[in-house]
Amino acid sequence: MDQAKNWIHCDGAYRLGLTGKNIGVAVLDTGIFLHRDFEDRVVCFSDFVRGRREAYDDNGHGTHIAGIIGGAGLESGGRYHGVAPGCRLISLKVLDHRGNGYASDVLAGLKWIREHKDELGIRIVNISVGSFNKKGMSENSALVKGVDAAWDAGLVVVVAAGNNGPGRYTITTPGISRKVITVGCSDDHKEIDVAGNRMIDYSGRGPTSACVLKPDIVAPGSHIVSCANRKGCYTGKSGTSMSTPLVSGAIALLLEKYPEMTNLEVKLRLRERAVDLGLPRNQQGWGLLDVGNLVE
Repeated sequence: MDQAKNWIHCDGAYRLGLTGKNIGVAVLDTGIFLHRDFEDRVVCFSDFVRGRREAYDDNGHGTHIAGIIGGAGLESGGRYHGVAPGCRLISLKVLDHRGNGYASDVLAGLKWIREHKDELGIRIVNISVGSFNKKGMSENSALVKGVDAAWDAGLVVVVAAGNNGPGRYTITTPGISRKVITVGCSDDHKEIDVAGNRMIDYSGRGPTSACVLKPDIVAPGSHIVSCANRKGCYTGKSGTSMSTPLVSGAIALLLEKYPEMTNLEVKLRLRERAVDLGLPRNQQGWGLLDVGNLVE
């Protein structure tokens, strides 16, 4: 993740000694491979797909996301490390080996997080997945109600905007929730490959069907290198899935410095400290994530 580190200006946070220490980040995804870069900080794994007890990731997406949030860069000599390399990681496998899943498993995962957040010190929930099913694009959908319940429980919920842009109304569910922090990609002008498809200008854009301006903030998402689901390996991936954990990691640093902050205060601070890129509001949100400015 070294290439993204400079774009979002993490160095000021690291000079302050911030690493996200003891901040729990729950990742709802394809699971997690116990890469050396996670050290002993994967404090819990729960499998809603196959019911296994030992941590695994038969796709690689979840491991990549977790590495962007909290990888320590040990296998790369510090070159590829996450934004919050001291945070605690809680992995919930809600997607299968193809990266697909059921809303019911995501909802079960969110319920589990609410029940265990105090025990495990969970402050942040990262959801780098979404649905673009027209039937589920309402704020009354089960997924939106699920993330809203997590937000109402005091958790900072960070959700991907999806890769269905550049048209209007292309934010995926549950990113259409007006409560959560929805993350778009700041560099989607670069052509990328996602699951064999060449894409450009792909980041989901608002407004939502309820005329809510989205995304809330943007961060880099093109060709981000992070942990692979193989021993000693790294890999590059692209999309708003990769932008989202950059924001989650930054929030972990912020909460380490200001542990009493509420989720609403976190959201307002992101709005205040983002860098205006001069793009339309439904493309850039409040602007680009700037970690140094965020934690000052």
